[in-house]
Amino acid sequence: MAQLLRVQNFNVSSDGIGAGEDQTLERPFGHVEPERLFAWAGATASWPMRTAPGGSRGLDDYLTRDYDRNIGAEIMGRNKFGPQRGPWHDHDWQGWWGDEPPFRTPVFVLTHHKRPSLRLSDTTFHFVDGDPATVLEQAREAAQGKDVRLGGGVTTIRQFLDADLVDTLHVAVSPVKLGSGLRLWESPDELLDRFHLEVVPSPSGVTHHLLWRK
Repeated sequence: MAQLLRVQNFNVSSDGIGAGEDQTLERPFGHVEPERLFAWAGATASWPMRTAPGGSRGLDDYLTRDYDRNIGAEIMGRNKFGPQRGPWHDHDWQGWWGDEPPFRTPVFVLTHHKRPSLRLSDTTFHFVDGDPATVLEQAREAAQGKDVRLGGGVTTIRQFLDADLVDTLHVAVSPVKLGSGLRLWESPDELLDRFHLEVVPSPSGVTHHLLWRK
């Protein structure tokens, strides 16, 4: 079976914004409060960072559990790893993800400034400079037959969409309007020339958009 490139549980506002501007070390999402987009997932029983018992079941929980299903590698943009721009001045700082990153697979970080690979627990970050098709081929080889997750952020997903490499997307649209920031789409209808679309509302207030290649 073909290895899919999947966007999983990506969150945007009702006006299509997935991250704010002016990212800093203290504010990974810039001026946007991430809780306004991610609250639905954090409320589920399967949220991986849950420290207390409980949490919701149902549709939101099912999609939260699906995040890791059959994933063998991830591709992310440099600014999902950290806020540094330009050459890497600080190799001692090892990203936002702590000593035990949640990925547990090889992760390919897109950057024009390469650096040695970094292993933290059972996640290895590879810093690669290449076009989307080349990086996807590297990730597929590392995934050993499993699918590859395209983790974001917005700019990275748009690059792979523009290169027509994405097979499926799950985008959770939260009922908040942000007005400015990095926009995934003006409307999901922009993708209907290439993708089927199913829109599923959730009791949590988010609307899940499921897209798969025609």
